[in-house]
Order: sequence, then structure tokens, then C-alpha cells
Amino acid sequence: MGSKIYVGGLPYSTTEQQLSDLFAVHGAVTSSRIITDKFTGQSRGFGFVEMSSDSEAQAAITALNGTELGGRTLTVNEARPQEPRTGGGGGGRGGRGGGGDRY
Repeated sequence: MGSKIYVGGLPYSTTEQQLSDLFAVHGAVTSSRIITDKFTGQSRGFGFVEMSSDSEAQAAITALNGTELGGRTLTVNEARPQEPRTGGGGGGRGGRGGGGDRY
């Protein structure tokens, strides 16, 4: 298991320092990050914490998963690797429409 932890269900007002402090009770936190909307800067309600060892990360996951913070239930588990994103988007609209059969 890796030492990077996904934390979901965070109150939108949670700071990275508060997130770090929450996990520091269970071991040494090497980093904490709240994910924000790139346009508004508003928290998206989840983040990631890295701990210095796998055993500390597992202890934090066991202790914090399903607990409440600011009236919201936390989802805490091992972070999965980020899926590679494909560029572009939208897909094609196909050909021109509606002209009837023309031969």
C-alpha cells in the first residue's frame, strides 16, 4: 500500500493546515492538499494527504474513515493512481444534416 491517502467528504471550508492536523495525530504528514475548482478557487470537497510510512497511512485510514468533520462524513482510503487524461473533447458532430437523399 502507498502512503498517499484520498480524503473525500471534506467540508468546503477545510484548509490544508486543518487537514494536515487531522492526520498528524496518526503519524508524520509529509504533505496535504485540498483540491479546488480551477475557475472559482472553491474547494471541491476532497483532498490528498501523504504520510511518511505505509503503517501510519493505514492507521489513519482505519481511524478516520467514516468519521465526521464539520457535519460531513469522511471517506478515507488509499489513493489510486491518477488516470491519464485524453486531450481534446466534444466528439464529432457527424456530417451535415437533413438535406434528404441526393444521388
